[in-house]
Amino acid sequence: MGTVELRNLTKTFGSGENAIVAVDDLSIQLEDGEFLVLVGPSGCGKSTTLRMTAGLETATAGDIRIDDTSVTDREPRDRDIAMVFQNYALYPHMTARENMSFGLKMNTDRSETEITERVEEVAEIMGIEELLGDEPSELSGGQQQRVALGRAIVRDPEVFLMDEPLSNLDAKLRTQMRTELQALQEDLETTTIYVTHDQTEAMTMGDRIAVLDDGELQQIGTPLECYNRPANRFVAGFIGSPSMNFIDVTLEDGALVHPEFEYDLAEPTLETLNGQTDLVLGVRPEDIELAETGGIEASAQVIEPLGDFSHLHASIGSDTVTVTVAAGTAVPRDEPLGLSLPEERIHLFDRVSGAALKNSDAPVENVHLLTA
Repeated sequence: MGTVELRNLTKTFGSGENAIVAVDDLSIQLEDGEFLVLVGPSGCGKSTTLRMTAGLETATAGDIRIDDTSVTDREPRDRDIAMVFQNYALYPHMTARENMSFGLKMNTDRSETEITERVEEVAEIMGIEELLGDEPSELSGGQQQRVALGRAIVRDPEVFLMDEPLSNLDAKLRTQMRTELQALQEDLETTTIYVTHDQTEAMTMGDRIAVLDDGELQQIGTPLECYNRPANRFVAGFIGSPSMNFIDVTLEDGALVHPEFEYDLAEPTLETLNGQTDLVLGVRPEDIELAETGGIEASAQVIEPLGDFSHLHASIGSDTVTVTVAAGTAVPRDEPLGLSLPEERIHLFDRVSGAALKNSDAPVENVHLLTA
């Protein structure tokens, strides 16, 4: 079993008035074989959390448990984990074979023959059999990343820890490696904690994602739960590209009031608001429709063609919104157009706390491949 539990994990740098809380009372539990993505902006505490799990940082408070055994005070090599770093961390004077076998030679009692067989087995999985005799300087970025992943896999650990392993690759190779890495993890069924600031990686790779901000856990759930049922405005704005649109509104007599429009709400929606009147209306670009007649009056500013669809940027008074429209949609600049916001797809947030009061009714189930 490769379960992982982080219990009330806290990390503080410095002391007294100069103390910085990098991770604040974080609790997360992973099931055996789960792929969890820690995502958030720079400085949110995700890499610090990973390094504490690995034993590279000492936790100020809390407990780290692997297979229901506390490893908080154990050395990194005694935690049965393997880590893949952003910069690959390959030894430049060693060949790919030597890099992959180094950990086995240092931390196991396997024979040379067993180590050779294991390295060649993993090299075949990674498609780098012909590169085993090359040094890192002779390898491309993608090849170095495969060697680094192979070095982790040969150890057959209980847990993989990955710290932005694809961020140094170009966009095309990053997409390819993302797909390969996801398929590999599903085949190996090794519990994995993956850190990234890229919400696209989080949405496409994780069984669940944990969204962090300023050292605190904002939400943990499936990608679609965080996308369609964000717990607060921060999660709603961070997850999704382009970002959710936000417009400050006030609730008056059953309607959302903005200087440029009024939006009547149905009674079930009003009941979810608990009397809050200072609100933020949120709606994703793909959920806004162009209205043939009526709708909220807006003015087109810029359109960005992206192949089979385009992003239309329009102004509603002093607010700007992004609308996803079909390719070839022609909208004259500065000409009035109507925007329709289906009530079942809008989000409403408390303007002060940012807490979600009403979310979209879009589905939240993860989609998985069917196996024969």
